[in-house]
Amino acid sequence: MRGLGFYFLFALALIWIVHFPCTATERQEFSIQQALLNGHAAHEGFVKCRDFVKGWLAHADPETGLIPRNLNQSSDIWNAHDCGADNYSFMVLTAALTDRELYEGRMLTMLESERRLTSRLGSLPDVYSFAKNDFEHPEIDLDRLMFGASEYIKDGLLPLTEWLGFSPWRERLLDMLDDMWRYASVQTLYGPIVSENVEINGEMLQVLSRVFWMTGEKKYLDWAVRLGDYYLLNDHHPTRDFTRLRLRDHGCEIISGLCELYATVHFALPEKKKEYQPHLYEMLERIAQVGRNKHGLFYNVINPQNGEIIDTGIADTFGYTFNGFYTVFLLDDAVQLRNDVLFGLSNLNHYQSFDWERGSADGYADAIEGALNLYNRERLDDLADWIDSEIAIMWKKQQPSGIIEGWHGDGNFARTTLMYCLWKTRGLTIQPWRDDVIWGAAQNGDQLQIILVAKEPWRGTLHFDSARHKTLLNLPFDWPRINQFPEWFTIEKKYNYLFEGLEQIELQNGATLLEQGLAIQLKANEMLAFSVQQIGLR
Repeated sequence: MRGLGFYFLFALALIWIVHFPCTATERQEFSIQQALLNGHAAHEGFVKCRDFVKGWLAHADPETGLIPRNLNQSSDIWNAHDCGADNYSFMVLTAALTDRELYEGRMLTMLESERRLTSRLGSLPDVYSFAKNDFEHPEIDLDRLMFGASEYIKDGLLPLTEWLGFSPWRERLLDMLDDMWRYASVQTLYGPIVSENVEINGEMLQVLSRVFWMTGEKKYLDWAVRLGDYYLLNDHHPTRDFTRLRLRDHGCEIISGLCELYATVHFALPEKKKEYQPHLYEMLERIAQVGRNKHGLFYNVINPQNGEIIDTGIADTFGYTFNGFYTVFLLDDAVQLRNDVLFGLSNLNHYQSFDWERGSADGYADAIEGALNLYNRERLDDLADWIDSEIAIMWKKQQPSGIIEGWHGDGNFARTTLMYCLWKTRGLTIQPWRDDVIWGAAQNGDQLQIILVAKEPWRGTLHFDSARHKTLLNLPFDWPRINQFPEWFTIEKKYNYLFEGLEQIELQNGATLLEQGLAIQLKANEMLAFSVQQIGLR
């Protein structure tokens, strides 16, 4: 990263440009400097994620190849809801972006080993002991299996699939999801559901709402509606019937999950949306009324019936709940819900260096994730500054070995860091990745300014992002969702794109860009700066 003097001069330049007129050339020069600064930030993050993977692979079990749950306590076991959900999945994504050989080799081998060794009931995974070379528990506990599969799917494989699309990890997701509902045993008025656990059901609402669109298979919508009816139309309403409602993780998932279902039925079952609407608004309005502190952020736990604050701690997962608020705003133009979100985000300056989870990097990871996801929708300058300041604090927690804290939450460090890096590159990636290659991007009006520089000669391809909510998930719109990777600058097949600043390429069609990427060749210490702009239909 650059020294502090560079950041100070950059800030002065930004103030000057905002407050004083400047020429188009001056603005372009500023965009190049901004793209370079973004590139240095992204480069530091990608290297940290690469080191995280190396650090954890050094502790993999030599016989199975699987990583342990933690490095101290529980170092003898692999489990789905920690190893798979929080750690392994983001090792895979890091490898996909920084080491294709590792991604196509050892990461895939780990999936095959996990699938073969840990599947206990159909494809549902159970805790595996390295010392026993067998399952940790002699008996099958359906609740344990459901929890492990649900966490693995929602926290790990679903965000992985939102980036990768079709892959063996997508297959693993669908197999487990189908088996969860195959073995659903909790009887309700609306049919069997997988659990009475509110966290699992909240995760299922999120997963099913997305997988229905992704696959087009109606069974996923039917299962999601079964859960929606159970919580909104009966005596399990989160604010009308609960006496204890967690607004932090391990509980808040039900809020955003019901909002994701609401988004789905808005398009797929309009009559069901009308049925849900008053009950969903009742939930959101009550949470806004009794669940927030003076800065508009959420308490950890409340009693929504009498308004008691059971746990006055502030939820690091505020963004997860705000996702639900913002989704309903987008659907119904419910302006107050947007205002609730903006109020909370505008007050994050009061939470710099905040003790989210007793200083753990995991608390920072969740808080920054939520802020990044919503910044993608609401470009608040102060929010961007907050994200930059807090990511720097989180990064300082990484050890020289690449390990962050030595538990499964280390993967969330990588998840949020990758989100941050993709913001700074506007979704651009390179292949092959090399740790001396820096690339970044910045918006200059309707142009994207791009820079690349390498210490040694490099030849490869620059890859642009697509509108993945459409191309990979088939969602009717890009609602904000937990653990997604936001879209910043996307290429569409039907448009042409004009490049300025490259010697040979001037015009390129979107389909070719998405399929092949842009061939780039760099000389040692050469900085290549160019821009791209969408100019019209093919």
